[in-house]
Amino acid sequence: MKLKYLFAAFVIAVLMPAICSAQGPVVQYQTFIYTNQTLSQEIQKVNDMQESDATRRFGTDLLDATLNAGKGLASGYVTSFIDMGVNAIASLVTRNARLKEEWLKSVEAENSWSTSINTIEEVKDFYERPSRSGALDPKGMVFDGIGCLRTDGNDTLFFISCHVDRSKLYRIVNHSKFELVLDTLIINPTESNLPNTALPLEFSFDERKDFNLSVNIKLTSSWFTDAIELHTDELLGEFTINIPVEREDLDENGRLHYIRRSGEVPEYEVVGESFIVPRSYMGFRDENDNYDNIWGTGQYNLAIELKESCGITDSYRESWKKDRKYRKSITPHDGLMANVWESISTQKWDEITKSWIITTLSAPAGVISNKLIEEMKLAVPQPQTLAAAGGAKAAAPKK
Repeated sequence: MKLKYLFAAFVIAVLMPAICSAQGPVVQYQTFIYTNQTLSQEIQKVNDMQESDATRRFGTDLLDATLNAGKGLASGYVTSFIDMGVNAIASLVTRNARLKEEWLKSVEAENSWSTSINTIEEVKDFYERPSRSGALDPKGMVFDGIGCLRTDGNDTLFFISCHVDRSKLYRIVNHSKFELVLDTLIINPTESNLPNTALPLEFSFDERKDFNLSVNIKLTSSWFTDAIELHTDELLGEFTINIPVEREDLDENGRLHYIRRSGEVPEYEVVGESFIVPRSYMGFRDENDNYDNIWGTGQYNLAIELKESCGITDSYRESWKKDRKYRKSITPHDGLMANVWESISTQKWDEITKSWIITTLSAPAGVISNKLIEEMKLAVPQPQTLAAAGGAKAAAPKK
């Protein structure tokens, strides 16, 4: 089977060695948008089995000349400052009259972490080729799901992979909707972003319980209809995945490792659905100056939100005095830990790997320099570009 993966990699380099050697190793998030050139054939087979007078027939007369038109253009830089406030940690642990409720409030605030990963510009080609059959012609659909990977050096800390559910391709034929199914999952709670604190504290099931990872995926698109109507940033679908993790679920390496076998009912459900991306209308004239209708390859945006959450064990709650004393010992003398981050992103099409690559650097404000950008093999942005983009959105490693 000929399988082609067109992946868009959103790289969030959270603690770069070039930023500060004391910050620790490089941590990356990469999000992949899978494509599969044989998926359209699988959909066609389902259509053929269900074909009747009430079932649509897919067009085969396609305009190949416009395939991949416009690729290779890189977007400008988007920069922003994310003010997370200042954590006055010492004020929570050094006062003699500290109450247990205040300690509890501080600890519970560490039990939640989230980050958002978004495309900067629309991803091209939900379908392999344009169509003369209509806006929702699934012929040539190549989008085949997404994956998200977090690494620390060569170590995989988190990986989730979802593909278009082959057992429900009939929904594309009958309703122009598709669903996703979870195929692969790796979670390491000890190496998660919890507890969400600037203090050097690690996650432990002796202190925290009810670890949960949630993933929310939204697919939006803009298109132009043959009725001269413009649709902008319309929500086509949303998917949610919730993964509860307990100590008993982990292997000898402290990881939850799940792989769905072919034909197996998934252990973790992907809740939700999405319409296939509407093709945008565009009239054209052929070499004989004859006017005809055509619908494009479908452009779309993806927004992904990752959340980690947990609770507190009874034993940890009972040992709050000991924990407060320990926190005081590892807190800087001034008690303040600045939490203002700067984020910079760029998106471009790579012709060699046939992939969209979106790279995002996040670091404490003021440390992202042109030198660091060059070391990451990115084009150095012009000052006016940075200034113009100052109000744009960007993701921060912690919230």
